[in-house]
Amino acid sequence: MTTYVYDFADGNKDQKDLLGGKGANLAEMTNLGLPVPPGFTITTEACQAYLREGSEPAELADQVTEHLATLEQAMGRTLGDPKDPLLVSVRSGAKFSMPGMMETVLNIGLTHESIRGLATQSDNERFAADSYRRLLQMFGSTVLGVDSELFSEALDEAKSAKGTTADLDLDVADLQAVAERYEAIIQQETGRPFPQDPREQLDLAVRAVFDSWNTERAVLYRRSERIPEDLGTAVNVQAMVFGNRGMTSGSGVGFTRDPASGHQGVYGDYLANAQGEDVVAGIRNTVSLDDMAELDPTSHDELMQIMDKLEKHYRDMCDIEFTVEQGKLWMLQTRVGKRTPEAAFRIAVHMADEGLISMDEALQRVTGQQLAQLMFPRFDDSAQRNLIATGMNASPGAAVGKVVFDWATAVDWAERGEDVILVRKETSPEDLHGMMVAKGILTSRGGKTSHAAVVARGMGRTCVCGAEALDVDTRHGRFSVRGGPTIHEGDLISIDGTTGEIFGGAVPVADSHVVRYFEGQDVDDPLVDAVRRLMEHADATRRLEVRTNADTPEDAARARRFGARGIGLCRTEHMFLGDRRVLVEHLIVAENDEERETALGELLPLQRQDFTEILEAMDGLPVTIRLIDPPLHEFLPDFTELSVSMAVADVRGHRKKHQRKLLDAVRRLHEQNPMLGLRGVRLGIVIPGLFTMQARAVLEAAAARIKAGGDPRPEIMIPLVASVRELQLVRAQILEVAHDIQETEGVELPVHIGTMIELPRAALTADQIAPAAEFFSFGTNDLTQMTWGFSRDDVEAAFFSQYLDAGVFQVSPFESIDREGVGALVRHAAKAGREARPEIHLGVCGEHGGDPDSIHFFDEVGLDYVSCSPFRVPVARLEAGRSALDKA
Repeated sequence: MTTYVYDFADGNKDQKDLLGGKGANLAEMTNLGLPVPPGFTITTEACQAYLREGSEPAELADQVTEHLATLEQAMGRTLGDPKDPLLVSVRSGAKFSMPGMMETVLNIGLTHESIRGLATQSDNERFAADSYRRLLQMFGSTVLGVDSELFSEALDEAKSAKGTTADLDLDVADLQAVAERYEAIIQQETGRPFPQDPREQLDLAVRAVFDSWNTERAVLYRRSERIPEDLGTAVNVQAMVFGNRGMTSGSGVGFTRDPASGHQGVYGDYLANAQGEDVVAGIRNTVSLDDMAELDPTSHDELMQIMDKLEKHYRDMCDIEFTVEQGKLWMLQTRVGKRTPEAAFRIAVHMADEGLISMDEALQRVTGQQLAQLMFPRFDDSAQRNLIATGMNASPGAAVGKVVFDWATAVDWAERGEDVILVRKETSPEDLHGMMVAKGILTSRGGKTSHAAVVARGMGRTCVCGAEALDVDTRHGRFSVRGGPTIHEGDLISIDGTTGEIFGGAVPVADSHVVRYFEGQDVDDPLVDAVRRLMEHADATRRLEVRTNADTPEDAARARRFGARGIGLCRTEHMFLGDRRVLVEHLIVAENDEERETALGELLPLQRQDFTEILEAMDGLPVTIRLIDPPLHEFLPDFTELSVSMAVADVRGHRKKHQRKLLDAVRRLHEQNPMLGLRGVRLGIVIPGLFTMQARAVLEAAAARIKAGGDPRPEIMIPLVASVRELQLVRAQILEVAHDIQETEGVELPVHIGTMIELPRAALTADQIAPAAEFFSFGTNDLTQMTWGFSRDDVEAAFFSQYLDAGVFQVSPFESIDREGVGALVRHAAKAGREARPEIHLGVCGEHGGDPDSIHFFDEVGLDYVSCSPFRVPVARLEAGRSALDKA
């Protein structure tokens, strides 16, 4: 028979899977000899069975009866006894803390009969009446589903009639009248009276806690915290102790350190003559724990000793709840407390300095996600804000600027010193210049993996996407908010990429000292000192190298300051935008070899200069340069716009031969699904000279750096390879170019040629491809969409939210690597590639390279490096260190 119920004395803090966090910690405090009201825990397995079968396990009722009897014997009272009743609380307690997400019911066991016994036993009729009305309110809303506002309104009416705003001013008669009103509400809303059987109250409350696992707010919280859906919650049944038995009683919460700043010293709130729910509900102003020392010095001193003991026992900052009943202190809960990112870093280092934990443990106490939050600027929490709309939090940070609607205006205004926010329905590669100069990007369409989101994260730009309430009218330079204001070009707005909020006007921004530190500035800040020490330890601990995705010398230099050990992805297609686009048009419309060679000849020196500057910025470190990847039609004008332009030219008699050739090229290159068409390595094979021009530019730049005394380390990467023969064909061309340059320049060139693994076929045939490649770089963006069979640009808004709701995804596979599917391909390709070529170098350059969870996976499967945007480099360094400790 399965054991579904455990007394507190039978568990410990390491049984969170079974007893939940609250139950395990209550058991631990009991074993430590702390003053914990006795009780028992119904396990997560019981909840899982209930959710699976739709009813409690058959054995559960008898086990609850058995443990309830033990509790009654320990307390010398019986649940609901008319003369001296035992009352119990029923509280949720999942493995992972989910504060406020699930249900609690206090004072279970009070009935019309037992309330009289409680009044007699306590010699406090008001206390008994107050406890009963609290039970009715909590049970009615939590267990019976009555709108809680109905109870609040009834209580407010009673206080108003009394001429007060404080519930403490209500006397016995007032509270009895409130209770009668509550009972009437329950009868009216549920069609049945409030249950007067104490055991029925208990059983219904337990069931309500089980049900609360799947409430909307709990589901949303788990999704945001990436807590598995199938864990279920435990239920803790505990003897009630009362903080509302007069001014010698009270309830409070506390932290052994400041959870906001990490400062040492206890922090918390205390409320006299109150139950615990009053403290968190804010119905009355609390006092500090220092003030509690004056109200009840004996209980305060004992509390300080217990808090010190708990922190040293758990070796972490603890969050506690307590009650004082007529001068007697009771501990109701402890857990490792939630904290801000700033507090997390400072507490970890403080505890290492105090000898409570090692630096390894300190590193494991912080996360890359917390570091990312410290790096982005944030709006001043104390500032007033005018919220006008909300979108998707695509790239963190706080940005304030004047609204502009096209990239040219963004560049023009930025050059004259204006801060701008680029607002578009959706962005495209053509908007890149505007995105680079904008303080933030706002779109009415798209999601977290849209073009705007991916590019913004890569550049460290704040971005809010998919703000559907916005009607963006770029033609007239304005956007209107559904049910809100109209914002014109030049108006100030503020966007919060961490929350997705959009504000009218300027909200003050607080700078990040952490970024200034990573930029090499001298910053005197205890937080920065904590970050520095943990980063140094992470670098000394990690096996996995960290490179960056960078396409410009500026990004490369910044990433190097941030700790990148090379470039893992330099996208050459970004170098063909702007003024150079016309040269690509000439290449595409070329009608013979001579025209094609002319176009390539014009592009060569421009590409060479690009690579010269990037190799200089990363001198002595590897630079992986991906040859042109997207389909060529992306560099051509829109078919419809060009057709209209041609029609107008025909009418006016201004037809131009180049426009006609362009239109023919656009028509010829049109593809129904361009991402599965003529792109990547296929371009290098089909269009003579394209890849060799790029390879020549790379290697001539390297030769020039060598002659100048530099140490260039270029790696040429072939994209979208599916067959080893594709790689062999292009590799032969590149080696021929390298040989020619070595002969001409008289230098020995470092020629490293590899491929992206971004197609399932490439992953599955990695053993065949490896002999022709010095390195693999996993392009997990394309590998994810090719494996799942959906486009990251199209599907997120279409059905991802439904998939998340239905549990198909725990998180978008474009945000964190799909270990079972895409991850299995990466694992196979890494193993097969190494078996075929032991010295092969393995890395990843997709968006997952900067995702904390994914970094742990890449370390686990043995990749040599991850590559990510410059602003994610410190995050990756930290997580690589944490991953090494996880594996140890």
